Amino acid sequence: MFNIQEIMKNVPHRFPFLLIDRVTEFVSNESVTVLKNVTINEAQFQGHFPANPVLPGVLIIENMAQAACFLFSKSSGGIDENVVYYLGKVNKATFKKPVIPGDQLITKITVDKIFGDTMAVTGRAYVDENLVAKSELLFGMQRLS
Repeated sequence: MFNIQEIMKNVPHRFPFLLIDRVTEFVSNESVTVLKNVTINEAQFQGHFPANPVLPGVLIIENMAQAACFLFSKSSGGIDENVVYYLGKVNKATFKKPVIPGDQLITKITVDKIFGDTMAVTGRAYVDENLVAKSELLFGMQRLS
């Protein structure tokens, strides 16, 4: 649905920290599904169990956070240089299976609640339709000026 150019219009992260390759589904203010191709060329695999490379769980959570950022930014008309969304809380994070190079990580974010400048979402990450991680995330929006 949205390619990398559209992602970069709505998420402030850039190489090497942009962890979304494509947006496959989007419903404004409700949900987003993103894809990340996990490749052996990524820097974390040089040091994160090089003999048995595994995508760090914290990067799966970051992938969820970036997907949520895309959802909120795109829903409000695109990136506003005067607004930053900060990840404020991670609840009930569980990691069920390792994510390894060659996998395609599919992350689904659904909005649980929006109250004022705070947003609560649930993220679920899948590989081959198998749930590999799940978490509840809380975001705060800060206006810079």
